[in-house]
Amino acid sequence: MKIARVQVEGGIYTARIEGDIAHLLEGGVFDRPVEMGRAVPLSAARLLIPCVPTKIIAIGINYKSHAGDRPAPGDPQGFLKAPSSLIAHGEAIVLPADSTNVHMEAEVVAVIGRQAKGITEAQVDAHVFGYTAGNDVSARDWQQSDLQWLRAKSSDTFAAVGPWIETDLTPEAISVAGRISGRTQQDSDTSLLIHSVRKCIAHLSRYVTLEPGDLIYTGTPGQTAAVVAGDTCEVQVGGVGILRNPVRQG
Repeated sequence: MKIARVQVEGGIYTARIEGDIAHLLEGGVFDRPVEMGRAVPLSAARLLIPCVPTKIIAIGINYKSHAGDRPAPGDPQGFLKAPSSLIAHGEAIVLPADSTNVHMEAEVVAVIGRQAKGITEAQVDAHVFGYTAGNDVSARDWQQSDLQWLRAKSSDTFAAVGPWIETDLTPEAISVAGRISGRTQQDSDTSLLIHSVRKCIAHLSRYVTLEPGDLIYTGTPGQTAAVVAGDTCEVQVGGVGILRNPVRQG
């Protein structure tokens, strides 16, 4: 089932997406919403970020194809992205005026559905609501120059996610591809992760309580590339669909 948050005629609703139709639901994404008996074409709805997280945690260097010559980390390496950096499908990634090397990073994103603290890998699936597509936009020049990754990873518009959450996926081999203006830059699947999705979530939950709506960006594959104003970023995740965001100069 594909679950989204949409704006229709000024109101914000949870919706079940079926083809090009949004079936509006009463209740929040994680509140077991029920059908309202009202449906609208997707063209008449504005897709919003599919949930509102308390935090976003991304896993660094989690594909060997992305690690290159760097050693694979022994444990999942998480870092925070600010929720204020979130944008939805269709919204613009804005390049900061003083950054010169901004890359897109295509990722499979896990959406937490139940509070998770100290869970095992075997318990992870019961705490994941579903999966979506994410773009961990990153200013490489700031990653290299700054002591912390605050502005490199959490500048406004640097966390694209959507267009909706697919609840009927298991994380063993979810495909992920990244395209810049139609050119495929990244192409892989989660079977090639250094640390599996379940391992990452269980590991994080040892130290940080994960709440419903929290987003776990599971890592980006291959070699990324810079984007410039006028580009369009696409992240395609198998079973979910395509997250598409234009790029403009700030």
